[in-house]
Amino acid sequence: MFWMATAIPRKLWEHPNPKSTQLWDFMQFINQKYSLNLTTFQDVYRFSVDRHTIFYDEVFKRSNLIYSGSYRRVVDESKLIDSVPRWFEGVHLNWAENLLWSRGLKDKSTYKGMKGKEDDRIALTEVREGITELRHVTWGTLRRLAADYADALYSAGVRRGDRIVVVAGNSVETLVIFLATTWLGAIFSSSSTDMGVQGILQRTVQVNPKYIFMDDATLYNGKRLDLRQKMAEIVTGMKECSNFCGLVSIRRFTDALDISSIPKTQTLDALLNNRKGINVPIQRIPFREPLLVCYSSGTTGIPKAIVHSVGGVLLNFVKEYRLHEDGKADAVSLQYTTTGWIMYLASVGQLIAGGRLILYDGSPFQPDLQTFIKLVGDQKVTRLGINPRWMYEIAKAGISPREITDLSSLRMVVSTGMVLSNQLFEWFYDKGFPQNVQLSNISGGTDIAGCFAQGNPLTPVYVGGTQGPSLGIRVELYDSLLPPGPGKPVPDGTPGELVATQPFPNVPVYLWGDKEPAGAPGTKFHSAYFARYDHVWAHGDFCVYHPLTKNLTFLGRADGVLNPSGVRFGSAEIYSVIERNFADEVADSICVGQRRPQDNDESVMLFLMMRPGYKFNQQLVRNIKEAIKKELTKRHLPKYVFETPEIPTTVNLKKVELPVKQIVSGHIIKPSGTLLNPKSLDYYYQFAKVEELVAPKEKL
Repeated sequence: MFWMATAIPRKLWEHPNPKSTQLWDFMQFINQKYSLNLTTFQDVYRFSVDRHTIFYDEVFKRSNLIYSGSYRRVVDESKLIDSVPRWFEGVHLNWAENLLWSRGLKDKSTYKGMKGKEDDRIALTEVREGITELRHVTWGTLRRLAADYADALYSAGVRRGDRIVVVAGNSVETLVIFLATTWLGAIFSSSSTDMGVQGILQRTVQVNPKYIFMDDATLYNGKRLDLRQKMAEIVTGMKECSNFCGLVSIRRFTDALDISSIPKTQTLDALLNNRKGINVPIQRIPFREPLLVCYSSGTTGIPKAIVHSVGGVLLNFVKEYRLHEDGKADAVSLQYTTTGWIMYLASVGQLIAGGRLILYDGSPFQPDLQTFIKLVGDQKVTRLGINPRWMYEIAKAGISPREITDLSSLRMVVSTGMVLSNQLFEWFYDKGFPQNVQLSNISGGTDIAGCFAQGNPLTPVYVGGTQGPSLGIRVELYDSLLPPGPGKPVPDGTPGELVATQPFPNVPVYLWGDKEPAGAPGTKFHSAYFARYDHVWAHGDFCVYHPLTKNLTFLGRADGVLNPSGVRFGSAEIYSVIERNFADEVADSICVGQRRPQDNDESVMLFLMMRPGYKFNQQLVRNIKEAIKKELTKRHLPKYVFETPEIPTTVNLKKVELPVKQIVSGHIIKPSGTLLNPKSLDYYYQFAKVEELVAPKEKL
């Protein structure tokens, strides 16, 4: 179909010394122990899925995780993925303990006695938008704060299994509340302050938390916003929650705001002052017990409350951060994220290697496009996490990060959140960043608290896609044209729907409030992931494996795949043409398929959001269609091209195609509160009657 060409894309990077990496060391260990001759990443990957229980057993044994108990088997190998089998039964561990003490230190249940140089190293650096403040926290201070906050929560009645929700920025306080919650074996959940009240309540009411912690103010595009009205509305919205004891206000700036008029609300200082001085022991919980609840984007309805286990998340972090990213104790990590995105978990999880974490709160575009870049150099960041939208804006502005700051410490840039275009791959190395920096394009998400595809140190980085699948997850591509039932793999080079065909530890344990048993027919869990193909996890991404490099390229969401006249392609292909040729005029675009009940075929609709000073006109439309025809095929041409004033996005700036597709196909939807700009959807309803908007000559 789409990608049967066998040309190898341009090679952009390869590791200068792969034998120095932890993945290479792991590969040699496996070779010696099992008398194998693994030499490449593909060799290790095949071993990790063909003998996946042995693979995870060895990762666990070499992980240096702090735990108690023992296990007789890794997992029941007779169980299929939709039965959500239990892993490492008999093992008990704790998230906070492993983040605070797992760097080669001996087991400690409290912070007492932890003295010396290890305590004096900086664990956290907190920075706010505009780099107006720097706050350093040492490992010793972080441990003491976590213990004090755990004491305060315990004194306030929080126990194992209770839920704590945080609606706050990426701050030291947010992280310490996370650590203190999990210290007690309670369950953590977080939302961004950018999210609307309805979006926060859609998430929070589901889990019926004991407390909500919330910033009293926030910083948004250079302006401080008072959040007390939002606090009051959230408290009102929690009135039906039987477990809810109250809201705790976090002072976000120098002066705390007066919250005395908000019912059931106290300050964080008051909560801490009421602690009883209990030396609360760390609660190690079974491998499968819940650590946190994350939420799907919920762009067209109530978000799914996805429950992740403490063991699954910890073991996956060890696998991804150490084997795929070669993370070590000298790392300085900066991940741009809100607290409502799965990348917040990915960010704080990097403490497991003992490096320094930079907590950044605010926009990376304020007060200008260069300030955030200079922070990367000034703080000697080794691992930067960012999204393609940021790179696109930097490239569009003609900014070369390597020319405006010292990036000699930088080793890796991780990109996720949306498809990374081929031109941004080339810009990254040709104009943007030093040649020795690995660009690691990753994809996975909230559903598995990890990656399906990501980088690795043993294969080159080529233009386009990800370097390959994640170890230990059997990632296949199925024919997406088949009806629900048995799936059929497609050959490399042919696009298909991404599926996982065998169990792995970070499959979520269940959806909150769902029927039991998890994954069984009739559950929301089964409907979301297992109803598409028999006994297979269907993730909903439309992808293609390169026949030679084995790169895995994401083409868009499978439910948003464009399919005019049976020709299937991803919206990312259209976006790439526009970004490459029309970035001066077009700020953003969204491409969806329209198929109403009366339509015999699908029509492709392309909406363009113009940059200030540029006008939408038919000459631009002709130019765009010509470029699409030239660079792709005539079959990729959109039937309709319109201007739009706004592109709907989540609070993490992911454009959301599915609600637009449903609207233009004649459906009326209720937008989720997780959208940053839900009113933007109103504009698209008119296009359900597209024939009334265009003259016959404008149609193709």
